[in-house]
Amino acid sequence: MSKLNTIESLGTLVRLRSTEVERLQADLAKQEATRVRFQNSVDRLTDLAVGSGPSGALSPVLAANCGNYKQAVFALADTHRTDLHLHEANMAVSQGRLTQAWTRRELLGKVLAQQEAAFAREQDRAQRKREDEIATQSWLAGRAE
Repeated sequence: MSKLNTIESLGTLVRLRSTEVERLQADLAKQEATRVRFQNSVDRLTDLAVGSGPSGALSPVLAANCGNYKQAVFALADTHRTDLHLHEANMAVSQGRLTQAWTRRELLGKVLAQQEAAFAREQDRAQRKREDEIATQSWLAGRAE
């Protein structure tokens, strides 16, 4: 029964690793959604700053106001870009963790499959041995009559 306990333990470990992989995948999906929001925000702010202001001659006060507005929007877009780059770096770390967890799960799965195959071969061998013994006893009983 030791082999059976080993197989059950490995099965439990594989399920735990699968749960960890699923959790990391969900976390990475959330991070991707946040990255997309950051990128959309940066794009909108850039479009807003570049596309703002009427064309033609402006009064000096209006021109200064428009310039201040554009400067503030560009500064906000730069802040969002910086946050986006930091977030992408965090995503790369999370991707690495996911890859490691997936590799651990796959390796445990292969070990589990090997243990199950070895156990099945052992069970099959024992079954054939029992059948051979029964056949031998039957043959000997037939000769004795």
